[in-house]
Amino acid sequence: MTATESPSLPDTMPCVEISRPGGPEVLVPAERPVPRPGEGEVLIRVHAAGINRPDVIQRLGHYPAPKGASDLPGLEVAGEIVALGSGDTGGLAVGARVCALLAGGGYAGYVAAPAPQVLPIPGGYDMVRAAALPETVFTVWHNVFERAALRPGERFLVHGGSSGIGTTAIQLAKAFGATVSTTAGSDEKCAACRALGADLAINYRTEDYVAAIKTATEGKGVDVILDMVGGDYLPRNVSILAPDGRHVSIAFLAGSKVEMNFMPVMLKRLTLTGSTLRAQSVEAKGRIARAVHEHVWPLLEAGTVAPVIHATLPLDKAAEAHVLMESSAHTGKIVLTIDA
Repeated sequence: MTATESPSLPDTMPCVEISRPGGPEVLVPAERPVPRPGEGEVLIRVHAAGINRPDVIQRLGHYPAPKGASDLPGLEVAGEIVALGSGDTGGLAVGARVCALLAGGGYAGYVAAPAPQVLPIPGGYDMVRAAALPETVFTVWHNVFERAALRPGERFLVHGGSSGIGTTAIQLAKAFGATVSTTAGSDEKCAACRALGADLAINYRTEDYVAAIKTATEGKGVDVILDMVGGDYLPRNVSILAPDGRHVSIAFLAGSKVEMNFMPVMLKRLTLTGSTLRAQSVEAKGRIARAVHEHVWPLLEAGTVAPVIHATLPLDKAAEAHVLMESSAHTGKIVLTIDA
């Protein structure tokens, strides 16, 4: 039993399971027992859950949940707290409207979340917009502003500018005073990136982004690159990093193995780094959450930065949502809505 809970919690909840590794069709609606929050956790009744590329990789069988985490996909949710676990839950209360970063379990009616990874929903936000925040905002903040230390006046490049990560990175980098470049896969997506604040948007299908960056920066290059492509993008990225530049890898859509000449890394004193969120400790995620709450939440509430929502689908249409994500036809986030 929990230390505090709202009355009439159901015994079971709707969820979406990964029946076996494979395509979107392996996502199947199911019923499971409602989880109970452990020590330092809260139970959230989920109203909306964001979809992220790691969900797709998990579905394919390449990104298993960390030990002790739910095997259900879903790394971010918004909803209301309906129960508190024992121990320190950070002053959170039953009835609070919150969003949370998870290690798994978001495609469900209820989820237990570590209290340090739970944040209040920004003022003026509904559940759908709030569910689009945690995984994306935590990732961008940690990698661009903590690991890469992007500073005002620097030049920033993010690949995949029309993705959830990309649309967030463009806006945050611009809000903090950077000159922003991005790549995207169509003229329409490039236009959307420019509307979000990108100073330069390059259609990588029709233009060489390396040449475009060199032209735009008069050969100086960029100071920070956020890359989710990997593969042959890595040496190309290194070629356009300015002296003392920083390169952050967060995914490898084109593969994680690459051969490259490291001499430019030494000559230009470059930093190559990267991270994943899911495997980090609750303490580390809680630290990121506090920084995000301090630095990003005011921008969200002021309307300076906002999630781009491409589509919402009900929980039982999760397979269709994954088809949409893998088509790359979307700009911004795809969110599942849940009626528990």
